[in-house]
Amino acid sequence: MIKKLLKLIKRIMIGILSIVGVITLVGVTFINISPQFGAGAKDQSLERIRKSPNFLNGAFKNQEKTTQNTGFKWSTIPKFFTDGNNKVPYKELPVEKLSKSYFENEPIQPRITWFGHSTVFVELEGMNIFIDPMMGDVPSPHPLLGSKRFQKELPISIDSLPNIDVVLISHDHYDHLDYGSIVKLKNKVEKFYVPLGIKAHLTNWGVNPNKINEFDWWESINYNGVEFVSTPARHFSGRGVTNRNSTLWCSWVVKSGYSSIFFSGDSGYGKHFKEIGDKYGPFDFSMMECGQYNEQWAQIHMMPEQTIQATIDIKSKLMMPIHWGAFKLSLHSWDDPILRASRKANELNVKITTPKIGESITLNTGNFPIDSWWLN
Repeated sequence: MIKKLLKLIKRIMIGILSIVGVITLVGVTFINISPQFGAGAKDQSLERIRKSPNFLNGAFKNQEKTTQNTGFKWSTIPKFFTDGNNKVPYKELPVEKLSKSYFENEPIQPRITWFGHSTVFVELEGMNIFIDPMMGDVPSPHPLLGSKRFQKELPISIDSLPNIDVVLISHDHYDHLDYGSIVKLKNKVEKFYVPLGIKAHLTNWGVNPNKINEFDWWESINYNGVEFVSTPARHFSGRGVTNRNSTLWCSWVVKSGYSSIFFSGDSGYGKHFKEIGDKYGPFDFSMMECGQYNEQWAQIHMMPEQTIQATIDIKSKLMMPIHWGAFKLSLHSWDDPILRASRKANELNVKITTPKIGESITLNTGNFPIDSWWLN
């Protein structure tokens, strides 16, 4: 009897190990043959990474001690696989459709158009600047591994976009650096400005390496009279299982002789915001992360109230919440970010603009979208 039981247990264990082995083999094969995962830095890029003061013991570090896991709860795992508790809008969100002629009418003042989440098109001093151009349907290496975009259509297709002077990338997570979008955009773009380590992803996807400039924190470049500065953020990076923090993450300052704009990228609240404000502020306009937060990762994403405080820290005259309104990447309701941010902005007398996706903001006109469209 005991021998039969032991044989049965042995067979079960062999079966379990076989299944685990097959799953592991499939996973490893998928990672190795899928271009979405990008590539690792080499040659001059790798040398620059190793010399960076922000790269220690084989990985990039934040300016201040940062814990990615600030209280993980196993009980929340099933909630990530459901749309309940208003995590996804129950109806289609409004999207302002754009035509090709929209970009042919060059604005006199800087114009910013939100594409949802953290994707923003900036027209400044005759230049087209596309920030974190995630135009895909799912922020993951495979459609089955993530939740779909809230909107069925974007304001405009990539094919209908004008030529782009500069693409700015904040970090290599899938909701900010999208393989499919880069492949479609690459021939429209003059320059890609990216944090250290991301050049390898882009060249692996067919981008001409001569188009790419990599930046450490506080490094800058002047292009056609506009200064681009890679500034710190408090976050992390990685597109695969084994490359966590192998590339840098950043925020961006964009300054001309007439306008100053800040893009936060993904970031937990930290002392870097005040430092950026002291060095480069005040800003005419800022795009500030506000969404996908949770107490379980409270140091790498801001709560909405912290977003408003960070806006004050950088000395921004007008701010737009980003990183919300497109994807379900956390457990809060889809409209919680804008509800809380609007309330705190009103309390602290911070000017906030709330465009629909595809709706533009033209600076220095005194008019900007403030409709509470999410309540309709």
